[in-house]
Amino acid sequence: MRILGVDCGTERTGFGVIESDGRSHRLLDAGVIKTSPKSPLSERLLLIAAGLRAVIVAHAPESAAVEAVFHAVNAQTALKLAHVRGVALLVLAEAGLSVGEYSPLEIKTSVVGYGRAEKEQVQMMVRSLLKLDEIIKSQDASDALAAAICHANQVRYQEAIRK
Repeated sequence: MRILGVDCGTERTGFGVIESDGRSHRLLDAGVIKTSPKSPLSERLLLIAAGLRAVIVAHAPESAAVEAVFHAVNAQTALKLAHVRGVALLVLAEAGLSVGEYSPLEIKTSVVGYGRAEKEQVQMMVRSLLKLDEIIKSQDASDALAAAICHANQVRYQEAIRK
């Protein structure tokens, strides 16, 4: 199964595409859609949507994973993040992808085995699970890959339950 993971952010939206059978995972692509904090939010959202559409066209994922909304200390930041998530969910739905939404705790537990893991620990486990020579340097891209791996694990678990 080909899975697109998305780590939403107003300045840096990470993406990662993996191929997975639920047990082993292979990296296909990862990166960051960058926007300027000086640009109006509407233009930034448009750029993020276009970037995600390009990734979908390039890799034809079958499903996607997005981090669920979490509580932020700054309400303004949380609101902007919610806008980005809305755009991401819209683009994924337009593409006809099934979408899994996971909390940061679920993603970290699935990838690291510990829900309060630090970002560096997530990067190291993503590297290990994808059998990469080096860590993915962008934490945004690494987090997106972690979401995709979490989704692959959940799909495998759900299939095992059905059997």
